[in-house]
Amino acid sequence: MALRMLYHKAMGFAAKQYRTVLGNQLAQYGLRYEDLLNEDQKEVKEALEHADPDVLTARTRRLKRAIDLSFKRKSLQTYAPDMELDIFKREIYPDIMKIRARDNEYAQLNAHKSQ
Repeated sequence: MALRMLYHKAMGFAAKQYRTVLGNQLAQYGLRYEDLLNEDQKEVKEALEHADPDVLTARTRRLKRAIDLSFKRKSLQTYAPDMELDIFKREIYPDIMKIRARDNEYAQLNAHKSQ
């Protein structure tokens, strides 16, 4: 029990540190965490198909801006130092979770067919 508590405390500390470092790296290019999701995954592709056009436009612009900044070896802070970024905002992730839950439910309901 004590070992488990120590493990969870250590992992929580490591997770906070990783989130901070990742957030700083994403902020350099003006990206959000959701922009890193692989579009080739079935759930992500479907969530993006059903997403609001404004969400897709913003995602595309962030990705293009990040590519441009990376090519120029610049940081977003150079061009827009006062820009407010919400790096871990979730816009499509709830839809991805709903799609996964739906697919899991469908697989469980049709599990008898595979036997």
